[in-house]
Amino acid sequence: MRIMFMGTPDFAVSTLEEIAKSGHELVAVVTQPDKPKGRSGKLIYTPVKEKAIELGVKVFQPNRVKDESFMDILDEVKPDLIVVVAFGQILPKRVLDYPKYGCINVHASILPKYRGSAPIQWAVIDGEKESGVTIMRMDEGVDTGDIIDIATLELDPKETGGSLFEKLSVLGGKLLADNLQNIFDEKVTFTKQDEEKATHAGMLSKDMGIINFKELDADSIERLIRGLNPWPSAFTKIAGKTLKIWDADVVENAEGAMPGTVFGITKNNFCIAAKEKAIVVNEVQLEGKKRMSAGDFMRGYNLENGTVLGE
Repeated sequence: MRIMFMGTPDFAVSTLEEIAKSGHELVAVVTQPDKPKGRSGKLIYTPVKEKAIELGVKVFQPNRVKDESFMDILDEVKPDLIVVVAFGQILPKRVLDYPKYGCINVHASILPKYRGSAPIQWAVIDGEKESGVTIMRMDEGVDTGDIIDIATLELDPKETGGSLFEKLSVLGGKLLADNLQNIFDEKVTFTKQDEEKATHAGMLSKDMGIINFKELDADSIERLIRGLNPWPSAFTKIAGKTLKIWDADVVENAEGAMPGTVFGITKNNFCIAAKEKAIVVNEVQLEGKKRMSAGDFMRGYNLENGTVLGE
């Protein structure tokens, strides 16, 4: 069978690799246009494009799949199935209806929970105990299509957005590979999503990383730190400079310190009071500096008990 793959970021690469070794014909890869990076403005390939070139597969990079020119690409390639993983554009109905076996999406959540663009990070931020990937038949909605299969995994107590990203990327590729032949043999069952259980995982922004010690309890802050690691990261301000917090644990606010106040300094870490309880900081990154342990940070920065962060 002829498969077209549509995807863009690192997350999509594992599924692309699984399709390439599935025994089916990978006829084309569609990814977002190259983007300029840095002061030089040099165009950078998407991770999916890099992998497609390595595999020797033809690559298309349309600005808009809604344009008529993309239909010409479909007529040229004639896919029996389109597999979509984090492509970055919404497919119009005429594209969804083009392949004989439709368009299949690999989504990084247990649908119908966490529809949208950032399901991985929100699962960590919200304190979910498990996550997973869902394969669904795409329709005109955003992650609303009928479910084909789901694979789940338990989150580690110190799970980060980055670590869960890697795990679900691999899991998604394997789940798609396990279902490909059944899709072509029309042996899969399509299950409608329960709309009453649907939730949305909105886009991430840098401002989401601002830690509000007065409004958030320590447990919420610790999850925010993990969920936004590695991007956009959780941070506060110290003496007007950004201080990213990469790793922390929840402790009691034994001294009754006001939210945002540093206390309990040791040679290896320090505590920051929150709305409820406190966090003990293990790893940080001061603006203009590299990522380092809290102990190394304090050996180069005169941090004192009573310092108020975020102001």
